[in-house]
Amino acid sequence: METNGVPLTPEQARAALADTERVRASATALTATPWPTWFFITLTLYTAALPITLGGIMADDDWLLPRPAWMATLLAITALYAALLSVATKAWRDKTGVALRLDVLPKRATLPLMIGLPLLLVGGPYAFSATGQPAWLIAASLLGAAVSVGFHLAFVRLHWRTA
Repeated sequence: METNGVPLTPEQARAALADTERVRASATALTATPWPTWFFITLTLYTAALPITLGGIMADDDWLLPRPAWMATLLAITALYAALLSVATKAWRDKTGVALRLDVLPKRATLPLMIGLPLLLVGGPYAFSATGQPAWLIAASLLGAAVSVGFHLAFVRLHWRTA
């Protein structure tokens, strides 16, 4: 290694490498920081509302609300969620200089989530549609909220470990 054309001593090279590792660990800690609390709550509420809203859309007859009202609700909450995700991502990038990332979590946590959560959120409404039992929607809603909380806590734990 050289600095301004002057070779570094072994001690200087080791110090530079150690400094690089500290910067890398700091960047990892920042990108592994959990979502802002207000957005975590937004995400959890969206995850809890989605099975019930889909169930209303998929019901054979109008269930609690007419089908167009369920569709309008789905579009409104999805648009609101997307807008708040954009605000949270921009605010976080402005505050820290790094983007919020999911890829810093272990694959053993994210892969089951990426497969299981969509099945849960859509499976409950399908079971409701087949049986007419709203308990399927309530169970999917509660389990989805629990998964959201668990994933957030995994981010918090990862952040504490790397900070």
